Amino acid sequence: MTDFHSVTKAVVPAAGLGTRFLPATKATPKEMLPIVDKPAIQYVVEEAVSAGLLDVLMVTGKNKRSIEDHFDRAIELEDVLEAKGDDERLSKVREPADLATIHYVRQGEPRGLGHAVLCAKQHVGDHPFACLLGDDLIDQRDELLKRMIEVRQTHGGSVIALMEVPQEQVSLYGCAAIEPTSDEDVVRVTDLVEKPPADEAPSNWAIIGRYVLDPAVFEVLENTGPGRGGEIQLTDALRTLAGRGEDEGGPVHGVLFRGRRYDTGDKLEYLRTVVKFAADRPDLGPDFLPWLKEFLASR
Repeated sequence: MTDFHSVTKAVVPAAGLGTRFLPATKATPKEMLPIVDKPAIQYVVEEAVSAGLLDVLMVTGKNKRSIEDHFDRAIELEDVLEAKGDDERLSKVREPADLATIHYVRQGEPRGLGHAVLCAKQHVGDHPFACLLGDDLIDQRDELLKRMIEVRQTHGGSVIALMEVPQEQVSLYGCAAIEPTSDEDVVRVTDLVEKPPADEAPSNWAIIGRYVLDPAVFEVLENTGPGRGGEIQLTDALRTLAGRGEDEGGPVHGVLFRGRRYDTGDKLEYLRTVVKFAADRPDLGPDFLPWLKEFLASR
């Protein structure tokens, strides 16, 4: 039977090699690249916590130790800041360790997103869970994950986030064939294709990095062979679940997201993200924006 238990756990795959950001990611995980003064992965954990998910599993790989260090206490640094009376920085240093209960498991080899999710099976058990990709940041003002959890509690099965993209970009994403439901922002997913050619895509509604998954996904992933790129694709497993009934872990619904999403996995989009976040900050924006306007006027 479909498990309609509350979603309480989050899985954050963070084992990628970050090749698009070399040489910066030769020794530094791409998830630790800063968005102004906070690593991208901290924003992802904060999003999970805001949705009520206080149990977070990081799926990491080699050379990712700094992620664990970031979400751990830094006693020596804290002692120095406390001795100086620097309460503001002390609070910022302690904040990551206090966000949630964070666990870690290693993905021994890079075999794709589906395999990374499968690494969470023992920790998650027979319960639904959220999966948040570190390359996608969702603006804190847009409570996408909360809405996805609501849809899961109503419909069961799995829920994916879908965002409309230009037709020429569909080959960069997994794309969904969809049917409307009685809710304007919710659709039934009937098919999924991983990175199709633009002229073969079932729609221009693309999967972005937020999922609420039924535990049946683990059984499907265990029986899913390598797909596009020779990797085990989560999209292929979801395609199987989309054709199933509630008693078998299906169906799959999509939440149509029209809010603010930032892609930190692409160099150009990463730069845009840093600028947007800096401009929105009350401690930086008032000085940064006039300089930026002056800089652009001089180009």
